[in-house]
Amino acid sequence: MDGRKPQTSHPLRENLRLARQLLGAPLPTRVVRSLEALYKDFHFSLSNGEIQFINSCWYVTHTGLLRLARRKKCSGIHVEAVDSLCNPAANRFVLKATVYPSKNSSGFVGYGDADPSNVSFLVHGAEMRVAETRAVNRALRKAYGIGICSVEEIGTFAESPQSPPGPKKLPPQPVNGNGSHDGPRVRDRLCQIIRQHQLDPNLVKAYATEFAGVKTLREATREQVEAFVTHLADWAEKDRDALLCQLNSFLGQKEGAA
Repeated sequence: MDGRKPQTSHPLRENLRLARQLLGAPLPTRVVRSLEALYKDFHFSLSNGEIQFINSCWYVTHTGLLRLARRKKCSGIHVEAVDSLCNPAANRFVLKATVYPSKNSSGFVGYGDADPSNVSFLVHGAEMRVAETRAVNRALRKAYGIGICSVEEIGTFAESPQSPPGPKKLPPQPVNGNGSHDGPRVRDRLCQIIRQHQLDPNLVKAYATEFAGVKTLREATREQVEAFVTHLADWAEKDRDALLCQLNSFLGQKEGAA
């Protein structure tokens, strides 16, 4: 050993390196400039899942906003339900969040709504938590002057189109019982993986559809879904960057289906 300290990559250069890996080089000038501005103004990190590139635009994540609030020493966040606009029977919730950047601040208010029509199928039954996240995100964006939308606020995308020709497909397997593949344990594990690794649930859904070789995820067997969840968890742990590259390959399909 020569005693020299290993060199560490500058965070901005690391952002650009990872962006080239995910999106391909050379990067459009607009993409580079917006990524540079996001780092200069807020120190957002792409490798830490604080921003994502979806449909040709950068989006900030809930993780990125919370980390920014911590760096800025946010004084507090208060969240409450707007009872007059909530309908628990229909799983519709509207929440109000107030962010206090400092002790003397009068607060920045943001509202978030969620119901089964504007959240991913992966989080059906958790609409109140989605509404809370959206409200907090919007209030944080106001408090710190962040003009780009957050991932959690954009809701669902159009259904993915049919799988492209030539993908590796798994043969259909018989299902015992009533044929349901959306058991709570499998779904909860999938949601946990998505949250833990900051994955886009809609891209995960598109990937799962291709993985199972079906037109819609509802047609997949429980065994196929379980195999996909195991595959996704293993890949996310071993090489998250490569997984993000694979998921981003479905962005063009979503745009074409919109």
